[in-house]
Amino acid sequence: MTDSQASKKPARPGDQSIDFSMVLASAVHDMKNSLGMLLNSLDELRADYDKAPNDSSRFNTLQYEAERMHNDLVQLLGIYRLGEEKLSAHIEEHFVPDFLSAHLARHTPLLNGLGIECHIEAQDINGFFDVDLLTGVLNNTINNALRYTRSRIRLTAEERNGYLVIGVEDDGEGYPESMQHSGTLNFRSLDFDNGSTSLGLFFASSIARLHCEGERTGSIKLHNGGSLGGGVFEIWLP
Repeated sequence: MTDSQASKKPARPGDQSIDFSMVLASAVHDMKNSLGMLLNSLDELRADYDKAPNDSSRFNTLQYEAERMHNDLVQLLGIYRLGEEKLSAHIEEHFVPDFLSAHLARHTPLLNGLGIECHIEAQDINGFFDVDLLTGVLNNTINNALRYTRSRIRLTAEERNGYLVIGVEDDGEGYPESMQHSGTLNFRSLDFDNGSTSLGLFFASSIARLHCEGERTGSIKLHNGGSLGGGVFEIWLP
């Protein structure tokens, strides 16, 4: 065997170190972007055709499920960055009613297609938060409300005990007792065996904790009631 032949021996699997978590994060990022483009195309398609898609339950289901998958990928990417200590909140001041109105506009086509009424009741207040992170939380929460509401969703915002409290309410059956929660969630508290991991709640709780002022830290709260009588999700930001 010549020296050149010896140098061409096939590499063994252990000869290269592959960071699979980085590979998965990169794949999730690409899928998230692709689904974002798909959602934009669905909105454009809905706008191009006045009646047929808007009246089609299959079209609404396609848009809802694509939105749900997109939210899941956003959460997975965020949780990965949290684990790598690469996710931080860029806090800026925002006029809350404008933020909620702009956010609701994204969901309006699907809301109209499903025949669900959604309105905003917000005090004229400013808040300090990371727009992108809070958008990810609200996207998932509204998408969850779409699944369980009967016909109405309500977005709220008010100052309470020195915190900005943003809420999402629906007129569905409400949260089961096991899910009603106040404070923060620990990853070890998630249950991967019963089919409902509450990963979205862990993500929301983690985002809330990134918002802090002095010794005060953000948190989430889930309960039933509100003005619509169903489930109420609240995120409290200092």
